[in-house]
Amino acid sequence: MSHSSRPSSVHVVTQARRSLSDDIAYRQRRYLLMMGIRALCFLIAVMLFINHFGWLAAIPAIGAIFIPYFAVVFANGGREPDNTPGFMEYQPKLPATRDPGSPSEANGGNGRRPVRPGPDDN
Repeated sequence: MSHSSRPSSVHVVTQARRSLSDDIAYRQRRYLLMMGIRALCFLIAVMLFINHFGWLAAIPAIGAIFIPYFAVVFANGGREPDNTPGFMEYQPKLPATRDPGSPSEANGGNGRRPVRPGPDDN
């Protein structure tokens, strides 16, 4: 009895994806961190505005306005392909071919290019 001719795929543990619960926990932690940074930006903007720093208060205020958008996009982004081996170039497995135009293989392998028949050759 022979084994099936189908090649078996080997799964490497280091290339396995994170479990779904680990991925959700990671995204929740990242969201909470970004919301903490947003709250800090908001507090800094309020303190700068109260102390009459004028336009300088706008910098953390802009951060407090735009950080929630990125936090939601990152949190809802789905599972991340962080354990992939990276980009692998497609390399088809083609049979070896010979180049008939190369001088070493053309004309029986004598190293000279074949001579084309001229008008006088009949």
